[in-house]
Amino acid sequence: MDVEAYMAERIPLIDAAIEARFEQAGAGVPAPLAGAMRHLLFPGGKRLRPVFALAAAEAVGGQGRAAMPIAVAVELIHAYSLIHDDLPCMDDDDLRRGRPTVHVAYDEATAVLAGDALQSEAFCVLAEAALAGTPQPLDPTRAGRLLFAVGRLARAVGAQGLVGGQADDLAFEAAGGGAGVRSDAGPGTAALRLASIHERKTAALFQAAIVGGAVLGGANDDERERLECFARDVGVAFQIADDLLDADSEEAASILRLQGIDDARSGALGLVERALDQIEGFGGRAEPLRELARFAVRRRR
Repeated sequence: MDVEAYMAERIPLIDAAIEARFEQAGAGVPAPLAGAMRHLLFPGGKRLRPVFALAAAEAVGGQGRAAMPIAVAVELIHAYSLIHDDLPCMDDDDLRRGRPTVHVAYDEATAVLAGDALQSEAFCVLAEAALAGTPQPLDPTRAGRLLFAVGRLARAVGAQGLVGGQADDLAFEAAGGGAGVRSDAGPGTAALRLASIHERKTAALFQAAIVGGAVLGGANDDERERLECFARDVGVAFQIADDLLDADSEEAASILRLQGIDDARSGALGLVERALDQIEGFGGRAEPLRELARFAVRRRR
């Protein structure tokens, strides 16, 4: 299948859902804050995480649109994480996607608040989807699935996931990207720390998108467990591919020193193959999910 055509069909649907959310929530939001919240969302990036969410719903026999709440929520969380990653107290970046970062385009305080607001809005999207139709009787099955998605996303974002991964990432950089790890700490210690950072800072959000999308699509327990493993491996592979694309940056170069470029590339491809093994029995309905996994590590940007 043509994965780029698949993405091109679904990205406008995701963009429209995000735009509708901003229109719904925009009343009373100060104009500078609203602008800062939108800065990285429009124009957005590849929308890869939300597309994965829709594909996961389809892979378990559901409709892609059933996963739209988690698709939107994950993209809002992703934007929040990028805004905060770029802050002077974090990675201190001036450019993101070829444009000034939010704290440069606005100011640091507004950037912090924009990230905070996007995180809160993400959970509002899921909660309000669960309550859709009230005061009419709730659909308990749909509400239960959305409650699962809320919890799964919260775990991915918190201290055990993205935030904890960022804390370890900062400590890792302060130690020289592995150079500061004690020589008596055992072979491969720096590489293990790096893998842990990738799993929590990057893969956790892929897991929230894919598993959340699958559950909203009606996944059973076996499918959900398989997709947890699939998403973890795809998320780590995606981050390795990102490091390879940015190999000329100081941070990525220090990371790649731990493995070497050729080993890192083969490692990413190996992770994708292991991920694909997890969904081998899903049949043709999972073909978009398979192709998205391959695209995640073979993309040029």
